[in-house]
Amino acid sequence: MSRSVLVTGGNRGIGLAIARVFAEAGDKVAITYRSGEPPAGFLAVKCDITDAEQVEQAYKEIEEKHGPVEVLVSNAGITRDQLLMRMSEEDFSAVLDTNLTAAYRVAKRASRGMLRMRRGRLIFVASAVSMLGQAGQANYAASKAGLIGFARSLARELGSRGITSNVVSPGTTETDMVAALTPEQIDAMVQHAPLKRMARPEEIAAAVAFLASDEAGYITGAVLPVDGGVGMGH
Repeated sequence: MSRSVLVTGGNRGIGLAIARVFAEAGDKVAITYRSGEPPAGFLAVKCDITDAEQVEQAYKEIEEKHGPVEVLVSNAGITRDQLLMRMSEEDFSAVLDTNLTAAYRVAKRASRGMLRMRRGRLIFVASAVSMLGQAGQANYAASKAGLIGFARSLARELGSRGITSNVVSPGTTETDMVAALTPEQIDAMVQHAPLKRMARPEEIAAAVAFLASDEAGYITGAVLPVDGGVGMGH
């Protein structure tokens, strides 16, 4: 059956790859985006997920056109890298609000319909940095690590209602964000991974699709790394 799927930040990079894999499977896919022109083929809803009222309005539009969200992929995120001594409080707060607090907003709103249906999939896109840490990314690492505790708490809270809650933890991935780095920076990141390459967005999307599938119905509270082995042991 075609499900109602929402992917936040689904207009580019990993989010777009995730949206495409669900659409190709026949699901009704909505994406949120904050700026630019959204890709064709999805229900694109302009929404700043740091604004609770915009989140509410986005859900109303999605529910009206696709029905209650059955699969939520909380993917939207930002970086504002800086060493701790130079990191402003605004940069720290902005990353936490977009990457972590916004996940609370969209998950809380999605859970309303999932509880009524007594089924649902909550999937949070974190990062290998969440468990490894990274100099200059204290805000980003903290926000992504927070997603793991958040997802596992929801797994315990909502599991009896047929709702699973899991995390996908990507390593360095071929996206526009990474393309902006220097070749030296990219090479240094790749060398940390035993597989000696970056992930493709489609590989992250495949892991998300698996956690949303019937075959993953007994998996909850899990962190699925798609990082080329960089996070082994964590």
